[in-house]
Amino acid sequence: MTHILNYIVWNPDLEIVRLGGFALRWYSTCWLLGLLIAYFVVRWLYKQQKIADEKFDPLFIYCFIGILVGARLGHCIAYQPDYFLTSWKGFVEMLLPIHIGPDGAWKLTGYAGLASHGGTLGLIIALWLYVKKTKVPLWQVLDNIAIATGSTACFIRLGNLMNSEIIGKITDVPWAFIFERVDQMPRHPGQLYEAIAYALLFVIMLLLYKKMPQRVGTGWYFGFCLTYIFTFRFFIEYTKEIQEAFEATLPLDMGQLLSIPFIIIGVYCMIRAKNHKTTA
Repeated sequence: MTHILNYIVWNPDLEIVRLGGFALRWYSTCWLLGLLIAYFVVRWLYKQQKIADEKFDPLFIYCFIGILVGARLGHCIAYQPDYFLTSWKGFVEMLLPIHIGPDGAWKLTGYAGLASHGGTLGLIIALWLYVKKTKVPLWQVLDNIAIATGSTACFIRLGNLMNSEIIGKITDVPWAFIFERVDQMPRHPGQLYEAIAYALLFVIMLLLYKKMPQRVGTGWYFGFCLTYIFTFRFFIEYTKEIQEAFEATLPLDMGQLLSIPFIIIGVYCMIRAKNHKTTA
């Protein structure tokens, strides 16, 4: 294998700045930046489509809570049920951003473990509740959110990169990263692969919207978003290490298994959109 100096040695500080007991971490900052960009894009889309401001205002809260709760529960239930679902300590840590020590003392840690599949499902449920309240057509809301989704997905994966988590398999490609907090082996930067793919999705979505704004409200953008993200996710899993030991016994890893239903839903939505008129 090529000498270690030929690879990218990766070990950034987890914190951007610390002021007393408060620390601003890269991971949470990336999450917020991704959501903030999506917020402004969807706000612009609502104005383009002449949807009233009072119907837009609660959308961010619904999305934020839906993504966070869904991503957290998705990780805990799909990847670590033996820890989070078998004791009161695990159950509390699943719900609250804390770690409880053997002596019962606790400390604030943030949520260590968020799953994109759960976040997507949580977002869909949150948007359904939002639609029930505001009466904005569901497919129009889903399409608008889909157009902005690439920015959020990109920044979340950049946050994973800064945390040196969701690492790739050992490789000798010249762009391999050595994640020093993990080991001294060169690995695929799977987080970076996904971040680039999702940034590209964001650009594609904006270009498609400029060319075909009339498709908003048919579900086509929502279907394209799901199909693009989870098809890429399915194949990129071949470059990533499994997250939990039990996945080694499965024919496909958990990320791939959870991607398949979303790909099917995405393809269905795109086919369905051809036979439905826009509501935008």
